Amino acid sequence: MGVIINIFKLPELRRRVLFTLAMLAVYRFGVFVAVPGVDRNVMSRLVSQQTGGFLGYFNMFSGGALSNLSVFALGIMPYISASIIMQLMTVVIPKIEQLQKEGESGRRKINQYSRYGTVGLAVVQGYFMASWLESQNTPGQMLVLEVGLPFKLMTMLSLTAGTCFLMWLGEQITERGIGNGISLIIFAGIIADLPAGSYQLYQKAIDDPENFGPLPLAILLIVVLAVIAFVVIMERGQRRIPVIYAKRVVGRKMFGGSQNYLPLRINNAGVIPPIFASSIIMFPAQIAGMTGNPLLQRFAAAFDYGNWLYLTVYVALCIFFCYFYTQIQFNPVDLADNLKKQNASIPGIRPGKRTAEYIEFILTRLTFAGAWYISAVCVLPVFLQKDFNVPFYYGGTSLLIVVGVALDLAQQIESHLVTRSYEGFAGPKGPRIRGRK
Repeated sequence: MGVIINIFKLPELRRRVLFTLAMLAVYRFGVFVAVPGVDRNVMSRLVSQQTGGFLGYFNMFSGGALSNLSVFALGIMPYISASIIMQLMTVVIPKIEQLQKEGESGRRKINQYSRYGTVGLAVVQGYFMASWLESQNTPGQMLVLEVGLPFKLMTMLSLTAGTCFLMWLGEQITERGIGNGISLIIFAGIIADLPAGSYQLYQKAIDDPENFGPLPLAILLIVVLAVIAFVVIMERGQRRIPVIYAKRVVGRKMFGGSQNYLPLRINNAGVIPPIFASSIIMFPAQIAGMTGNPLLQRFAAAFDYGNWLYLTVYVALCIFFCYFYTQIQFNPVDLADNLKKQNASIPGIRPGKRTAEYIEFILTRLTFAGAWYISAVCVLPVFLQKDFNVPFYYGGTSLLIVVGVALDLAQQIESHLVTRSYEGFAGPKGPRIRGRK
């Protein structure tokens, strides 16, 4: 309670927190604004029939917007997909790589290109979404009231506008609120579905006490708490490389001679790999499911949630994006050059090339452990869902996103409090929450 009081004592932090809450409230309100010309009740039944399938998975990341056929049904995934494409192009196209090194102005241009890509992807996905909605009309089930070109154009326009609004909302939260806006939007969508998932779990325990009695429920609760504790430990874990600053004389004063450390996290990529992996693995299934093509549908069926091919591709994508995103965030050569310019060195390691090789060696080992940790957390609940038939909301990806975003948010709030001589979340004698960077 004292932490909450301290948050609202600071005018700047209070404004940022209230602004973030207001923007998230706008997002949750928009989830219930339906696309014109559709029956939401029919769509809700379709999604509930595939709780553990592609529609349920996509509905989770959209915060329930798909089951309501909201203007936010595409969610923020087109923006994430466009960001992935732009980051991949920084490796392939030298001009974009040069933009990335130009600092703030270069990042603005890259973000602008990502926005253009978001609009293009949203238009394409909106068209396939409209076509799929029309294909669901049967004699006993009218999902679309009037099929035809006007409905497709209206759906494409509504879904694209909804995605662009979410993109703008996330950027506003990042700039004027607190935390990463895009991550908080996904976080809010997952959290909003947790009460419904908990109620389903409670109903299952009542309806099927023989197969899902107190003992399996207790085991499941222990496993969930253990996984959360494991995620917190791994997210806060880091390897500290000692760094010594050489002494230098400026005028009559001597500077340097101190010892510090270079913190390298076990999971430098944060929640980006599972989000990127989910976005990529959902996009082909979305296109295949919405076109109605039998060949594409068979291809999508091979990637059904929970089967061996889905798990294999998902783990491979998580590992790839862990290494890829870490390489983008940390360049050992640039880091070694910066240390050399600051007259700093790692004990026992020569400055320059040897320092870069040493940092890259440690970073590769840490990323290897972090990649398998992320993969294990995201895949383990899949087996629990099969054995215990747990509601879909308790997936590993959602758990990792919720815990990771919550830790980031807590760290940013604590940094504001500590800067202004307030106690952190853990109290005056408690440990500080380490940031991601």
